[in-house]
Amino acid sequence: MNKDERRALFGRWFSDNIPHNKALGIEVLDVSRGMASMRLAWRPELVGNPETGVLAGGPVTAMLDACCGMAVASMLDAPRPFATLDLRIDYVRPAVPGEPVIAEAECYRLTRSVAFTRAFAHQGDPKDPVAAAAGTFMMGTKGRPPSTGTGR
Repeated sequence: MNKDERRALFGRWFSDNIPHNKALGIEVLDVSRGMASMRLAWRPELVGNPETGVLAGGPVTAMLDACCGMAVASMLDAPRPFATLDLRIDYVRPAVPGEPVIAEAECYRLTRSVAFTRAFAHQGDPKDPVAAAAGTFMMGTKGRPPSTGTGR
């Protein structure tokens, strides 16, 4: 599968098929093994404070979560269910009103039961982030966590 086909496939999975991501207008920019990037356009209905025009934290959080999840999915040999276990976000500065926000995520470790990710949201300069995130994802099958082997 070439780069454009991969981006289109992940775009369908993460932008088109997840209603919240679709409503926010999250766009898949790129995906490669363990890496993902997305774009959230500034729109008036996503503003948290009408006086400043700054995006609300919720849409940025949702994009970072989705981008981290996409980085996890890019590590899998075959599709399988997983869910956000923990997501920590540090907001570094307000996003500049009227400008899109880009998320870039990396899945840096994948075990049988947990995936570990980190991400940044920025507006063109990754060294000047709007937010930084660290997330863990529970890997499971058919909605159930994997067996722990403890017999319980």
